[in-house]
Amino acid sequence: MEWLSYLTDFKAMGIEWATFAMFGMLLILLLTGMPLAFVTLLVALIFALGWFGANAVPLITSRIFSFVNSFVFVSVPMFVLMAAILDRSGIARDLFDAMRLVGGRLRGGVAIQTLLVAVVLAAMSGIIGGEVVLLGLIALPQMLRLGYDRKLAIGVCCAGGALGTMIPPSIVLIIYGLTANVSIGDLFTASFLPGLILAGLYCAYILFRAYLNPSLAPVPEAGSIPRAEKLRLLKGLILPVLVVTFVLGSIYGGIASVTEASAVGVFGVTLSTMVRREFSLALLTGAARQTLATVGMIVWIGIGATALVGVFNLMGGIRFVSALITGISDNPTVIILFMMLMLFVLGMFLDWVGIALLTMPIFVPIVVDLGFDPVWFGVVFAMNMQVSFLSPPFGPAAFYLKSVAPKDISLGEIFQALLPFIGLQIFALALLIMFPGITGR
Repeated sequence: MEWLSYLTDFKAMGIEWATFAMFGMLLILLLTGMPLAFVTLLVALIFALGWFGANAVPLITSRIFSFVNSFVFVSVPMFVLMAAILDRSGIARDLFDAMRLVGGRLRGGVAIQTLLVAVVLAAMSGIIGGEVVLLGLIALPQMLRLGYDRKLAIGVCCAGGALGTMIPPSIVLIIYGLTANVSIGDLFTASFLPGLILAGLYCAYILFRAYLNPSLAPVPEAGSIPRAEKLRLLKGLILPVLVVTFVLGSIYGGIASVTEASAVGVFGVTLSTMVRREFSLALLTGAARQTLATVGMIVWIGIGATALVGVFNLMGGIRFVSALITGISDNPTVIILFMMLMLFVLGMFLDWVGIALLTMPIFVPIVVDLGFDPVWFGVVFAMNMQVSFLSPPFGPAAFYLKSVAPKDISLGEIFQALLPFIGLQIFALALLIMFPGITGR
């Protein structure tokens, strides 16, 4: 029983060994299949009792309260509800049809059309999973029917759906802003151009591949669109553009806060379904259930991660890890690159919410001490999370698409299709690090 008495007094281990013991325990419990939220909360409780005794428990609860009590956090369920209503309406399908006016006879036009729809959907809700599923249901069958290369079509749907990470109103940026105590409005302003640059890189890649090898993206059959049909298609653009304009315009114009703008967005999407005569009690209750499930997951991960980081901070662990990271090199850029590597590795195994809440309390003070802008770093973090959404073995975008893709498309084929787009994301990340002015900071 000597080992048991030793574990009940973690102070005897010292912060160095306690840090390794904490992360070792996290890894072992995660491998058992236990949800991240419960793992982090359990480890936080064990180390709080072992390091400080029973008196530390109120410290955990007070830190959790400060996390869930943030007014800005209300915007998260609002934007999730927007995405859930979009999932159940025909707005996305009509938007995709309307983009035919842009694609036209362009080689690879349907893929470009898909990316444009992805950008608009990202600007409406900022939820990644729903966008990937919507594109998988609407765009993927269309591209496969037209004879597009399977891997190109798969990659476009997954990469396009993940653009919600970068393009405001991004939930990733909201969580980062809450964790790093940074203005979310500033984050939205700084991330808009990098998000469009990434979408532009995707478009350039599609056009390059399509014109280099025309068989990858056949041109649709010739035929002019009648004026009446054009007018009908244009109607599909009006409501989404109005919602995006009111949501982002109210934020950038200083008319509304992010939280207030999210409420405007929910009202706008709901009103759109009423105008389209799609609104029903079943639609509303289904969207509410989906919102509860998604936000419940985010809140529980936030509670566990906040408790764990709070205990680790009181133990002196954050100072220890900060000293380790800053001791790697005297060159600040090398330290930033090391952080990106850590985030990339964590992104292969953990959910982005957990990554943000576990690492940003450690990384952001280091970034500020190095003289970097925390808003710029937030955009860099969001771009890194783009990679995590696509990268194997647990890239969530691949699993979202697999759930709605034809049965003959395997998960392995999806991950293979994502490799070029992961390369483009890493290139965009490198651009952000080399040229911080892209964010306007």
